[in-house]
Amino acid sequence: MGCSFSFESAIMDAKIPIRHIEDNHNVPMYITNIPSEEVGIFHGNMVVSMRPIKYKDIVRTTTVTAMFPATHGSPIHIGYPKIIGIEDIYKPDFGERPEIREGEVPVFWPCGVTPQSVALTSKPDIMITHSPGHLLILDLVDSDVRVF
Repeated sequence: MGCSFSFESAIMDAKIPIRHIEDNHNVPMYITNIPSEEVGIFHGNMVVSMRPIKYKDIVRTTTVTAMFPATHGSPIHIGYPKIIGIEDIYKPDFGERPEIREGEVPVFWPCGVTPQSVALTSKPDIMITHSPGHLLILDLVDSDVRVF
């Protein structure tokens, strides 16, 4: 399923700051009003991670993250959190409270915590996944999932 953490080194290589890394805390994550595709008993809404990005860096950030389609790729939404069901940007469902500075825009990517949201909604007997900010690690590295 991948994780948006996979593209963060590429964002930083592009000289675009990532606030939660600078502040040494977990990325804010939100349960949205965007339904995920139902599969069998599994259903629920998409979870997104958010990074405040300077307005001037949005196109470059989108271009960089688009090179990682296997690990969430381009943003799913930019700006206006209420459109995707986030009533209070400062109260994430998972992770830490964000700081959004003047000249920055909230940018949202699909999040690997979506299975947790789906599990909470679907209530399967057992489900193995990662927890927010603590990845299920496999044998791939960031460069293995980047397309050029």
